[in-house]
Amino acid sequence: MELMISPASPYVRKARVAIRELNLMDVVKETEVTATIIGDPTDALLAANPTGKIPTLTRPDGPAIYDSRVITRFLNDHAAGALYPEARLWEVLTLEATADGMMDAAVNMAYEVRFRSEDMVFDAWLEGQWRKVTRSLLTIESRWLSHLSGPLDMAQIAVGCVLAYLDLRHDARHWRALAPNLAAWEAEFSKRPSMQETKPA
Repeated sequence: MELMISPASPYVRKARVAIRELNLMDVVKETEVTATIIGDPTDALLAANPTGKIPTLTRPDGPAIYDSRVITRFLNDHAAGALYPEARLWEVLTLEATADGMMDAAVNMAYEVRFRSEDMVFDAWLEGQWRKVTRSLLTIESRWLSHLSGPLDMAQIAVGCVLAYLDLRHDARHWRALAPNLAAWEAEFSKRPSMQETKPA
């Protein structure tokens, strides 16, 4: 199998961390591709995924699959893993979805600044996106922190990846001041070998 990636993407990092935690490094080849919102992605990516989004996973025995949550569920099933425990499935999926929603907002903010001229940046829209992130941080801090302890699951990976992305693209926003307990959790989670190995250069 081949995972088409761009290393800075938090969605890609989710899949890359899962691959390492599931011991699938010898099964899944990671290939860096061009996937931008301006211009055309690489032909190989478009052939596998008409949206041109990453991550995209190609398989020898079936069509390519995409969307990070689809890929991580597939990889977990392929490895008979425990990243989606049945006893806590809905909580794991909901917390993963919360992290993915934060990714959506944070990535959109980065694109707004990177791909528009300064005079075209919509500041009110940026602040609206950041409020989504802020609400999610406060909700995880107050409601979900206990779910980030215990055996590793996909919710933990997703939260770890989005918090690292906030550091990468929005460090000036100082998210740790909003959620100090979550910040303490992230500091420990980021030490996992899978997180260290997938840290964007």
